[in-house]
This record gives sequence, C-alpha cells and structure tokens, in this order.
Amino acid sequence: MAERRKIAFLASEAEDAQAARETLIARYGDVPLEEAEVIAALGGDGFMLATLHATQHLPAPVYGMNRGTVGFLMNEYAPTGLTERLAQAEEAVINPLRMRAVTVRGNAHEALAINEVSLLREGPQAARLKISVDGKVRMEELVCDGALVCTPAGSTAYNYSAHGPILPIGSDVLALTAMSAFRPRRWRGALLPKTAVVRFDVLNPAKRPVMADADSRPVRDVAWVEVRSEPSVEHRLLFDPGHGLEERLIREQFA
Repeated sequence: MAERRKIAFLASEAEDAQAARETLIARYGDVPLEEAEVIAALGGDGFMLATLHATQHLPAPVYGMNRGTVGFLMNEYAPTGLTERLAQAEEAVINPLRMRAVTVRGNAHEALAINEVSLLREGPQAARLKISVDGKVRMEELVCDGALVCTPAGSTAYNYSAHGPILPIGSDVLALTAMSAFRPRRWRGALLPKTAVVRFDVLNPAKRPVMADADSRPVRDVAWVEVRSEPSVEHRLLFDPGHGLEERLIREQFA
C-alpha cells in the first residue's frame, strides 16, 4: 500500500470543483498549505496557473485534477486511488517568464508568467512593435494585432492558437509568435534560446495603444516590455505515469 501523504486540497469556485474537494477531504483529510507534502488543485487550467503562482514559495509540488474544461495541465479526476496515483506520479519542473513592462506614464510593472507574455493592440488600429533580442534590434517594425513569447509548457495555449510551434517540454527554447501579422505579412515568429532577453518597443503608442499581459494579468498603455526566462523560480507539477507534459505535447502534434 502506498504511503499516505499530507495533502492540501484547493478548488476553484466552480460547483463541480467544490464538490470534489469535499469528497476528497472526506477520504484523505486536509492540511494547511504550509504543512502539505502535495498540493491538489481541483479546477481547470486557469485555476492551475493561479495555484502555481500562489504557491510558488512553498516546497510542495502541485497535482492537478480536472474539474474544468480543457485541463491540459491537469490529471483525470477520480475520488479513489489518489494515494497510489501520487506515489507513482511523474514530476515536471518548469520555469516561468518574467515580464517587466513600463507604461507611457513611466510606471513599471513586473509579473511572472507560466504560459506566455503577450502584447495586444488596445484600439482599432494594428500595433506597431520594434523587436530586440539581447540588445540587438532584430525587427524594426512589426505591424500586427499582437505578439507573444511563450514557454514550452505554454506553447499549446495562446501560442498554438496563433499558429505558433509546439515546443518539447525539455527544450531550452522560447517561442516568439506574431498574431495576425500584416507587415512583414508572412512572418510567423522565431525560436529563441531560453537565455534570450526579448524587448518590445511600442511605436506611436498614443495613436496605437498596446497592452501587455502575463498569464491574464494585464498592464495597459505600455511603452516597452522586456521578457526573459526566470530560472530562479521553479514550478513542480505531478502527472500520472504516461500522461506527463512531454507526452501531452507530443500527442498534441499528431491530433
């Protein structure tokens, strides 16, 4: 029999998630987050991202159980056998992105993003962005609806919807993807080393305002945005055997 572990159960506000939490607590007990050996997150991918951000200072890994819709970062929900599943779980360690965004008023904002940092036009006109990598200008002007930088873990989210590449979870690369690029019309983005520092300068922000977003935390009216990987922060996720992030990312490419 698998060793019983101290589990803290968190759930989204959805009715199914709350009901699942009550069921699981009745079976396995519940401990405060600070005492947990495993954190169980019940909800969808959005709730998983929120849980990872909220618990990144804690040593316990996070095991997600899907009570949402897509559930790409989640395991299948079942009220039984959780102790055995945790004993056999595979761990994936991912680093987030760090965004530094400065507004046209000169206010600086920083945030971490597990999936992607995206820039999006705020008004009816397309955004105009200058792109630099490691201090060197690589594109003087990108006219587009937006652009994003994503991690391998986030490459099947917004990036994939924008026709960006799916990245293997163990790859030391970031994807830079354009959204509805008008000029250069056929530019689809770039693959960059994980160590790269990407800077977007907004051209003519008064006429063509742009917002930046790090995992659904927006900063409006940005003048420039810098994005880099943050290796000092590690998020530990647990997956059932054969259903880890690496397998899921490969499977997505053959769907």
